[in-house]
Amino acid sequence: MATGSLTTHVFAGVPVTNYASARTWYERFFGRPPDVVPNEDEAVWQVTTTGLIYIVADRERAGSALVAIAVNDLDRYLAALAGRGLEIPPTETIGSQPRNAVFHDPDGNTIKVFAAPDTERAESNRRPRPQG
Repeated sequence: MATGSLTTHVFAGVPVTNYASARTWYERFFGRPPDVVPNEDEAVWQVTTTGLIYIVADRERAGSALVAIAVNDLDRYLAALAGRGLEIPPTETIGSQPRNAVFHDPDGNTIKVFAAPDTERAESNRRPRPQG
């Protein structure tokens, strides 16, 4: 895509009702404090070299965000989240989509974590196969 080469960074915004409780949840989700706090009602996590997710206090739009995060090792990523006290939803695969788990923050914003397509085959080879 011609315009893709002009894009340098992507910021995904997540509106929340209660900034303090949302920040606590996202700190647990990402396993660290935000990388930048531009003002008293916004926090930013850099999740890839040029991909950032931010929360912002915005009562009117809270609960309407949809964020998808591709990871190299879904099982290890989910284990890390569980280790930080997050409840892990069941993973699912629908059709040809990669295996994923869907989380909801306290406002109901949706965070889908999925196995990066180029790693899904490698993951499936590592998972134990049912005996039978």
